[in-house]
Amino acid sequence: MQKDLEFKQKTYLFNLHSLGDSVLKKVGINIMAVTQPIDTNSHAGALQQNIQFIFSKYDNDLRRQKTIDGMREKLLRGEWIGNAPTGYEFVKGAPTQTIIINEKGELIKEAFEYRAIGMTIEQIIERLKVRGLTVPKQTLAEIFKNPFYCGKMSHNLLNGELVKGKHPALISEELFLKANELKTTAGFKVNKANDNLPLKVFVKDADTGYPYTGYLVKKKGLYYYKVNKIGIGINRSIKIMHDKFQEFLKKYSVENLHMEPLKAHLHYVWDFCTEANTSEKKALSLQINAIDEEFFTLRKNHAIGKVAFDIYQEFSVIFAKQKEDLVKAYEKLDQKLSNPKELIDFTSRLACNLPSAWACGDYYQKQTFQNTLFPQGVVYDVKIEHYRTEEINSVIELTSQLSNDSGEIKKPVLSNFEDKTGLVP
Repeated sequence: MQKDLEFKQKTYLFNLHSLGDSVLKKVGINIMAVTQPIDTNSHAGALQQNIQFIFSKYDNDLRRQKTIDGMREKLLRGEWIGNAPTGYEFVKGAPTQTIIINEKGELIKEAFEYRAIGMTIEQIIERLKVRGLTVPKQTLAEIFKNPFYCGKMSHNLLNGELVKGKHPALISEELFLKANELKTTAGFKVNKANDNLPLKVFVKDADTGYPYTGYLVKKKGLYYYKVNKIGIGINRSIKIMHDKFQEFLKKYSVENLHMEPLKAHLHYVWDFCTEANTSEKKALSLQINAIDEEFFTLRKNHAIGKVAFDIYQEFSVIFAKQKEDLVKAYEKLDQKLSNPKELIDFTSRLACNLPSAWACGDYYQKQTFQNTLFPQGVVYDVKIEHYRTEEINSVIELTSQLSNDSGEIKKPVLSNFEDKTGLVP
């Protein structure tokens, strides 16, 4: 108690001193220590008081440095300090720091996935709001920049160093980097959203790899795409670029005469995946039951004194986390689609009309559409006026293959497609 009183006294004296002793004296205020009365009007008294101030400051600096060193050591061990980021929470009562992903975390993960395919922050906020999570724009922008979500920790006390955390990663490092690629401009200026220029940045020059941006020729009232790099004189009208892009999409579209065989194939794939889900759900159910039995045995042994309280507490947290993960996985598999036929019909119609589906959207819809179909973007070769891509959405690739393989077949040969079903999820 006496030490606490002395510490508070020193801190109080130092805080007063920081206001400026001369300022206080000008208004007739003298600082006095109750337990150590000093006549501050004399030179000797003022000197003695200043010495007390210096020791108080030294004591505070030592305490501050010890606190900072302790916090830095904790971070270097992979343990977080402060409140858990959105989507995470601390496990109360755990013997060691335990951070788990909560329900908000699953929505934050979806937000990263939306961002990676080109959705704007505003669009993502609206989607999250429908799901019950309201996030301010600035907060979501900070979330996307926080490496905590991919298992790394960044903090001012680490002086720019990234440390692997003990918490579970919400997303992969690849997804984190991809979601943040949208923020890098690589030296070129990105125009604001414009319905006339949906391919800007998404399309890159085949030879140089530099992205196309867009501009308006005011005299003509026409929009053009260009490679915004000094020394590269590439300009193309939006009519040429858009027409060629729709031709490119047509390459992956399904012929109308193949729609019915495609539907039959997709129904088969749906049944195949549903059957696989049933087997996986059964396996998960058995694992959940096994954990419940182990947890019951643990509680029983603790009740009769065979297991100490600290051991019981430690394994209780582990069992609870394992069961929570299994239940979440089970619930995902248990999500039932009320009308799979309607979804398959919609998918088939879309697969047959990729060019028109893209053309009828606004800027953001086109951006989402083209980023979903071509995750790595596309390149445009001006020499032959042709688009190409290194990666295409696996579902669209599958439907295109099914169309090519089906021909005039009215009923599918199911065995031919068993090796392709893995692409559908």
